[in-house]
Amino acid sequence: MKQQIRNWGADKEGKELILCTLDNEKGITVQITNYGGIITSVKTPDRKGGIGEIVLGFDEASSYLDEKYIANCPYFGCITGRYAGRIAGGRFSIDGESFQLPVNNGGNTLHGGVEGFDKKTWDYRSISGSGFTGIELAYRSSHLEEGFPGNLDVKVTYILNKSGELSIKYLAATDRPTVLNLTNHTYFNLTGGPGNALCHHLKIFSKRLIESRELIPTGHIVDVAGTAFDFSEPKPIRRDMGGLVDGFDCGYLLPGIKGTLSPAATLWEPESGRKVEIFTDQPDVHIYTGYYIPELAGRNGWSYGRYAGVAIETQHLPNSPNQPEFPSTRLNPGEEFESTTVFRFGTEPAE
Repeated sequence: MKQQIRNWGADKEGKELILCTLDNEKGITVQITNYGGIITSVKTPDRKGGIGEIVLGFDEASSYLDEKYIANCPYFGCITGRYAGRIAGGRFSIDGESFQLPVNNGGNTLHGGVEGFDKKTWDYRSISGSGFTGIELAYRSSHLEEGFPGNLDVKVTYILNKSGELSIKYLAATDRPTVLNLTNHTYFNLTGGPGNALCHHLKIFSKRLIESRELIPTGHIVDVAGTAFDFSEPKPIRRDMGGLVDGFDCGYLLPGIKGTLSPAATLWEPESGRKVEIFTDQPDVHIYTGYYIPELAGRNGWSYGRYAGVAIETQHLPNSPNQPEFPSTRLNPGEEFESTTVFRFGTEPAE
């Protein structure tokens, strides 16, 4: 196992940015920056051993700081928080006290607000052990940052092991009651190059869709067996997408046991054979097929745009603070938020 950390410039406040490369010496490398905790690159072999890039991202830190990117923010590879997903109207209450967040998406708060965790520079330290290498990121979100109550201390640890698994471990604690929902927002394109990702085959380990209107949950969970939203058996993403104007942007309630890693989804690309399996202890896997990815020049000058990648986000249910029947996202003083998601990289033989 190898690890390298190098300087990657500075953020807009002059704070040092670094780029950390994790290498399992079996053809899998992962690059992570302390700006937003962004996974900037993942390279894996195809079924013939050819190494290719499988996530959307940029070669330089300046591209993540660019005003066009920020204005259209597709959240490439970042940690989203304090609250992943949407909070309706940017409002919620805790113990009768109301909190108003800045709204940044159609009158709602998305992914933590205007300057969420994706736009923060995190502290970092290298970690390693027998059969793994990784980096730990830490950030203190102050009381009422983006409107959220409580001083919140967060640690996110990325660990790559010899078996080709990338684990993301989240830890957080607060000094007063707050709400918290963390995820990583990496977009996958397993072809190893630019282009449309709708050719990928997707399997979701649930038939229970979190029903939404205008991307805000209604509070109902619906069975989608036999519908366009049914991915309980692997199928090409584009196969049943014809009637969906914006593609897929929806969450599925997972049947797993709290605190236990369970399968959430599998993404597979037939031509290259590349596959990623996702395991989580979270109750929701959100699938977003990238309809609103802006036209940008990405890594290697590749052209990004609509459907260039598929985001598979493991998290709690959106708008949970306003849906008491949903699993709670409340975090109290003296408690510790802890969660793990694992991405297992591999290949499938040719059909």
